[in-house]
Amino acid sequence: MIDATRMLSITGNLGDVKTTITHPATTTHGRLSDSQKEAAGITPGLIRVAVGLESQRDIQRDLARGLDVLAD
Repeated sequence: MIDATRMLSITGNLGDVKTTITHPATTTHGRLSDSQKEAAGITPGLIRVAVGLESQRDIQRDLARGLDVLAD
C-alpha cells in the first residue's frame, strides 16, 4: 500500500517526546535512487537519532547496547 502512493512521502515518526531511531536509506529517503542518496550523504550505514525527553544516561545505555551488537 505504501509503495503504491506517489504523492505521499514515506517518513519515520520524527515528532515525538521519546527518542526515536531510524534508517534513512530505507525509510525517509527510501524512494531516492542510489545516486540521489549518495549526493544527499545518505549511506547504507547511516542512522538518525532524534533525542527525546528520556534521561541522557538511559539513551546512552540503549545506544551502547545497539552498538555492542555490531561489535559481536
